[in-house]
Amino acid sequence: MTQQWSAPTADGPVEATVPVPGSKSITNRALVLAALADGPSTVHAPLRSRDTLLMAAGLRSLGVGVEDGPDGSWLVTPRPMQGPARVDCGLAGTVMRFLPPAAALAVGDVTFDGDPHARNRPMATILDALRVLGADVDGDGLPFTLHGKGGVPGGEVTVDASASSQFVSGLLLSGARYESGVTVRHDGEPVPSLPHIDMTVAMLREAGVAVDDSAPDEWRVEPGPIAALDRHVEPDLSNATPFLAAAAVTGGRVTIPGWPDRTTQPGGAVRDLFRRLGCEVELTAGGLVLTGPRELVGLDVDLKNESELTPTVAALAALARGRTRIRGVAHIRGHETDRIAALAAEINRLGGDAEETEDGLVITPRPLHGGVWRAYADHRMATAGAIIGLVVEGVSVDDIGSTTKTIPDFPGMWSAMLSQPGAR
Repeated sequence: MTQQWSAPTADGPVEATVPVPGSKSITNRALVLAALADGPSTVHAPLRSRDTLLMAAGLRSLGVGVEDGPDGSWLVTPRPMQGPARVDCGLAGTVMRFLPPAAALAVGDVTFDGDPHARNRPMATILDALRVLGADVDGDGLPFTLHGKGGVPGGEVTVDASASSQFVSGLLLSGARYESGVTVRHDGEPVPSLPHIDMTVAMLREAGVAVDDSAPDEWRVEPGPIAALDRHVEPDLSNATPFLAAAAVTGGRVTIPGWPDRTTQPGGAVRDLFRRLGCEVELTAGGLVLTGPRELVGLDVDLKNESELTPTVAALAALARGRTRIRGVAHIRGHETDRIAALAAEINRLGGDAEETEDGLVITPRPLHGGVWRAYADHRMATAGAIIGLVVEGVSVDDIGSTTKTIPDFPGMWSAMLSQPGAR
């Protein structure tokens, strides 16, 4: 059910310290690798949100042990995967694209389905690739069924991953368990969000898997064991951006503790993005500290590799001085919703000026007014509405519950940020 929420307006500069839960991208990759490992693993400080809970539930339905450990960790015990099983993907791209290559190793039928919006998300690329690699699949999108035979021959496959880097990551994560490993070649427009593939490769190597990514648009995973590991999950840097944006739009100061010195998360790019918008950004021993300017400035930015930041940047652009052009994000039309069309519609609904382009948006600031900001069942659309609501009175987000996809209690965290002694 949707949950309409009146976005609180800040009385003055927001000054707060906001701990952010773990990375969804790292958590779900860690769960898949742990399920395929050569022994029990522990995932420390995982994100527990709808997307990761669906991944854990999907693995359990296949027979993998995923149990609660101390301090919120997950204890993962690999077991032979078996059907019949049903996997609910919700609206999680990582579940619908990472879990099928692993489930193809099961014995028995495994059926995947998800939310109504999920049935519109591109899936044929990964399912066709699995067929080429020797899996038996019925269907070209949700719902579909894998007829598991206990193994996958593997080998070489060419895909067009221009719609999502998740197609490549999904195949690589399970490739070491295929009889001949897997070689994935990309043929098409540039792959978006390449840092997410770099994250996958890095995590595979940490688990002792041999990966060759020396050739452009080609990745080779050698067959072999996946080592059991105790993994510690970094804070989700993309989920931190709305809270940093709160300082940016109010001229305040927000600290995110635990920000890593080095990361493969695309969200790490926000440091440069916020600087270009006019903010001061400093990495200290206490975390990342962002101080907002008196006035944000527009920018021209290519977000191809950090496309998940588009809704936050668009919200900031609508409140800035000067025109902003966001480019390189045509593929986000196939995310939880058509994010380009949705952002343009909602900014314009509140009196703004946002124009769709072939691969992004052009946003010219205009005085905004209150109204209902539609989330389209998309967590990042919902948080974009919350950012605008900080400085525009009367903004309501029609489905704040969609934020549970990656943030367990966004409204509570937002309220806690605004109620800290430093915030006015």
